[in-house]
Amino acid sequence: MLDTLATAPPASGATDRPPALPATERPLAGLTVLDFSQFLAGPSCALRLADLGARVIKVERPETGDLCRRLYISNLALDGDSTLFHAINRNKESVAADLKDPAHLAWVRRLVARADVLIQNFRPGVIERLGLGYEAARELNPRLVYGTVTGYGAVGPWRDKPGQDLLAQALSGVTWLNGDADQGPVPVGLSIADTLAGAHLAQGILACLVRRGVTGRGGLVEVSLLESILDFQFEALTTFLNDGGKLPERSRLRNANAYLAAPYGIYETADGFLALAMTPIPRLGELLGCPPLLAYAEPERWFTERDAIKGLLAAHLRGRPTADWLAILEPADVWCANVFDWPTLTAHDGFAVLAMTQEVARANGASLRTTRCPIRVDGAILPARRGAPRIGEDTEAIRRELES
Repeated sequence: MLDTLATAPPASGATDRPPALPATERPLAGLTVLDFSQFLAGPSCALRLADLGARVIKVERPETGDLCRRLYISNLALDGDSTLFHAINRNKESVAADLKDPAHLAWVRRLVARADVLIQNFRPGVIERLGLGYEAARELNPRLVYGTVTGYGAVGPWRDKPGQDLLAQALSGVTWLNGDADQGPVPVGLSIADTLAGAHLAQGILACLVRRGVTGRGGLVEVSLLESILDFQFEALTTFLNDGGKLPERSRLRNANAYLAAPYGIYETADGFLALAMTPIPRLGELLGCPPLLAYAEPERWFTERDAIKGLLAAHLRGRPTADWLAILEPADVWCANVFDWPTLTAHDGFAVLAMTQEVARANGASLRTTRCPIRVDGAILPARRGAPRIGEDTEAIRRELES
């Protein structure tokens, strides 16, 4: 167990850190969010609202708390909780409450009556049985904006299926867009359905808060992992839906987008890799000194003969280092880039100037280096300093507030 996690050294030539927007000037300052959710989707929404200035109070089970506290990645822990939990629950408070205990439920209901936003991701029907479903919460607080995340929606044959990221990816079809044509389904290597659902929930909540400012009425916002990852595929799905149901064809070599022609992909060079986006093939042949590419003058062939073109490119690009190719292509305004790993990225001045990392800490000094909110407001970034809470560390203080 670590008290402080090691951080990458600062990049050379790093500029001064951008100004930080004070907490009292952030757009959601003065609003209170109750976060009953666990794992990633709901807490990521609450995280973003906290970054934007809201007070976020996690409502957790006594002793065990949010199960994400034990959801480890790389077996990495900090001060008794997973680093994943720390990363997604910074800048929040925590109260411990057993919602099956009438006494606990009574004071939590009082908390709901005072809140602006409630977020929950219980399986369909569970929170209703506990007495805090939308209709019950609305009776307590008509101005409440109530956000809910499910795996696959509140109705239908998948209603009670576990709402887990890989399962949502598998059902959504997105895994058939990744990898080369001779591979099976390849999942995205991140919890993309969770993260997208959290972002969509935040969008819906903010929209309802705007409406509340006009009408005084709260509202119900519902998102699901599956709907979010389906929306994420809107370009590809729209093509499928309007192309007679024809399935996308992944390239057999260096596939990066099943619907885009050559040269779109990532190619090995003599010392690394090079990313190439949309570029006319004959133009690429001229710049790279690859005469066989000059024969592909007709744009339709860039797709119908995509694999042959990519094969020629792949063989040619292995002949020189990445920097040599970039020195030719970038001045010609060809869309291309290095392919960095994280050590290379975090040591680069282009990363340093963004000031995308921050350190958050608990009161006991346990600290974590993590990313910051990617949003800027009025030219300022929105950093946090407070680390993720311990289970119930704010229970007594918040209960005293309810008595005042």
